[in-house]
Amino acid sequence: MAKKYYVVWKGAKTGVFDNWATVQNLTAGRSDAQFMGFPSQAEAEAAFAESYTKALMKRSLSKAGSSSSSTSSTAPIKTSSAKPASTSRTVSNDADINIYCDGACSPNPGKSGTGIAVYQQSSLIELWYGLYEANGTNNTAELNGMLEAFKLAKTFIKQDKHVQVLSDSKYSIDSITKWAAGWKKKGWKKADGQPIKNPELVQACFTLYQEIKNNITIKHVKGHANIEGNELSDRMAVLGRMKQEARLVKYTGELNIKEILAMPSG
Repeated sequence: MAKKYYVVWKGAKTGVFDNWATVQNLTAGRSDAQFMGFPSQAEAEAAFAESYTKALMKRSLSKAGSSSSSTSSTAPIKTSSAKPASTSRTVSNDADINIYCDGACSPNPGKSGTGIAVYQQSSLIELWYGLYEANGTNNTAELNGMLEAFKLAKTFIKQDKHVQVLSDSKYSIDSITKWAAGWKKKGWKKADGQPIKNPELVQACFTLYQEIKNNITIKHVKGHANIEGNELSDRMAVLGRMKQEARLVKYTGELNIKEILAMPSG
């Protein structure tokens, strides 16, 4: 893999770095993190002298010029009005692999499903749906998504890929990255001594997270905010619920983003 340089505009420390692990440490757990990779030090330093927003705009324009069919995982859903990509500025799409996961449940508790959208940087490459539960909840569906995203991430990490997992569930993210270590010390109980909810899923997620945490970035994204990857994973979660598909299976239809976004949402 060619050497890359990274700019951190917002993080524990800002600047230009040549080590991905350092960038992960500086941005992990920060919902406001702003960072991006570049093929050369000169390009990285030039970008750092400007703003993150300007760098995003330049990259977006560059991709649009090189491929009219390229679709950004963080851009708002495209419409004929071609509105500015305002929501894209809150999500970094610079990892080699970006995995969006989501859950849907109706009613709550009730019938639930899980969906995943996988991007190779800005290009959609896979959609997954399933993990239907007749008596699920929003939280179990979201945790199922996190667990499957981690499993996929592990596969890509073995290929020397940098992976980012994106979820709109603060509960899932905080359960695994903030609370699980303390719960484990207390025998998977909360501070008040009460058992935690969804212990089997939380433990499975935490175990796998401990194994891969130094090689992934986890980011919270706002749900139903026209972030394409989040919207697609939502459609897959609803599809899993509607089809009552117990397994997590790959979506085999055409990856026509416009048509998929027209499917029922959660």
